[in-house]
This record gives sequence, C-alpha cells and structure tokens, in this order.
Amino acid sequence: MHGVTARAGQLRARFEAAGAVHVETAILQPADTLLDLYGEDIRGRAYVTSDALRGEQMLRPDFTVPVVQMHMAGGADPARYTYAGTVFRRQEEDETRANEYEQVGYEVFDRAEPIAADAEVFALIAQALSDAPVRASTGDIGILVAAVAALETSEGRKAALLRHIWRPRKFRALLERYSKPVIVRDVLTASDPFKGAGPEIGLRSKRDVEERLAALRKDVETPPVSAREIELIEALLNVREMLPFALEQLRDLAVDLPAISPAVERLGARMTAMKTRGIDVSKLEFETSYGRSLMEYYDGFVFGFYAETRADLPPIATGGRYDALTRRLGQGAEIPAVGGVIRPDLLMLLEGAA
Repeated sequence: MHGVTARAGQLRARFEAAGAVHVETAILQPADTLLDLYGEDIRGRAYVTSDALRGEQMLRPDFTVPVVQMHMAGGADPARYTYAGTVFRRQEEDETRANEYEQVGYEVFDRAEPIAADAEVFALIAQALSDAPVRASTGDIGILVAAVAALETSEGRKAALLRHIWRPRKFRALLERYSKPVIVRDVLTASDPFKGAGPEIGLRSKRDVEERLAALRKDVETPPVSAREIELIEALLNVREMLPFALEQLRDLAVDLPAISPAVERLGARMTAMKTRGIDVSKLEFETSYGRSLMEYYDGFVFGFYAETRADLPPIATGGRYDALTRRLGQGAEIPAVGGVIRPDLLMLLEGAA
C-alpha cells in the first residue's frame, strides 16, 4: 500500500506541474445531495450510513462530484485541480476486485477553450501511462444526446430515452417500443377506471394513478418514431472505428441527421487538438456508444485506458466532460469542465509486467 501511495504522489506531482492546485475532499459525503448525481451502477455500490446530526452519509465513491461541488460553491472561475486519495465501492458480483482503492485525478474548469481542455486532459493522462501497455478508447455522449433530442416524437418520449442513454438495454427496449403503435389497454378507455376499486393502499395515491393514466393516454396519441429515424439512430450506435474513419462516417450520417453536426464538428476539432498534443489519432479507437456504462454525469467527450494484456482488469484510467454537472451544482452558475482519474495500483501492476 505504501508503494501505491508513493506512486499516487508522483502522479499528483505530475498534474501539479501542469498547473493544477492540490485539493482534498472529505471521505464522508452527504448522500442525499450527491448520490443521485452518480450513475445507477455507482449508486448501487455506494456505502451509505446514517448520522444523527448530518443525515444520510456515504463513503466517497468518486472525487469528481465533491470537487465540482467545492469549486462551484466558490464561484465558476477557470481552475485546474488535482487530488489523490481512497474511494470506496462495493463489489458484490466480483469478490476479487478491491472495494477501496486509490485514485489520482486532474480536473479542468475552462470556458475559453473547452476543446483544447479535452485534449489537454487526455494527453496528460496518456503521457502518465506511457510506460504501461495500455490502449485507449474514446467516445462522445453529446453526439447521441443531440440525435435523441432531435427525434420527431413527444417530449416525454425523448426525455425517457435521454434518461436511459446510460442503460443500453433499456434504451434499445424503449426505442423498439416507440417504433410501434401503443397497445390500448381497457383501463385507458374506461369512463371511470376506478370503478369497483378498493380503498387506497400503498405509496401511490389516487392522484398519482390519475396522472400516470393521463400520461399513458397522451402516449397512445403519439405516432411511432419513423423507421428512418430508428435506422439512423442504429447506424449512429454502430459507429466503431479508428477516430479519423469514425469522423468520416459521422459526417456522412450528419447529412441525414443535421442535429448532430455541431457535436460531430467538435469531435473533428478535438481530433486536431489531440494531434497538436502529440496523440497519434490514427490509432485512437472511437465508438459512439462508448461511455454509456461510465458515470451518468458525463455529457460529452469520454475516454478510458485499458490493459492490452489483461482483459480481466478494470479500466486503468477514465474520464470525460461533465458540463451539465456544473450547472446542477452551480446554483445558477456554470462552466465547461472535463477531467480524468488514474488508478495507481493498476498502473503499477502493468508497469511491473512491462
């Protein structure tokens, strides 16, 4: 453990040399305000406890959210931060994986040049991992978000799809359901759906049920999503190439899906910025669907580094853009932000095997 702490310190020093300010966050975090900001996977693996004075608390499962909360409480000015410490996550399905481990991170808050900031974070982490046999995967959640937001369907259906972008199976099930006419149930056409009903029991009131029935009736009236739109979304989800070729495919799709054009052009600008930082983009994997099992607060560029010879290991490093998170925690303020974390224990394991 001492070796891991020392390696974490070296990585943190690297990020400090790049201009980051070292910050610390409490191990115990307020669960009621922060837990919903994590993805379903992390929410289900957080260690939660109760405090008589402070209410529901959780052991820190991640640094980014508390760092963003800290930064936004002090204003939305440009800044760079680094940190190193332990995070805690339950491992109920795989007892061989650690439930507490070190993370070292680098976060950039910058509204002037967000694309350059994406390239900066990625390049710094790539350089930190340069002595280890790793491969990088990248994606951009913003492209899929833009495509869903432009579908010719109800706002309710679009909201449901956007909510489940991070749950691929549920997303595809909803897309399949919305591509067909809704089956009308008797309860939706009954003049009095509560006729013969017993007394109210459980957590749902009669008003809750009435609101749900109204939403279902509205959904019945919504035409199916067109076969052409479904086909384009499927084509988008299937883009998986080295970055330059992926960009060509996405630009072709943008002809029929003009709503994704701004996000696709940002991807092109990011590729150029990465080249400037010395990244060989011809060997950089891009997948439109990548990142949909990472943190739900990512809403743009996402990336991960994986061991080339150890498919059994978790990602060695992950990161991405989370502009919307700063809005949610900013109380009216916001600033584009991107960051990434490295696991020094896994890095040392790969460096020792290299």
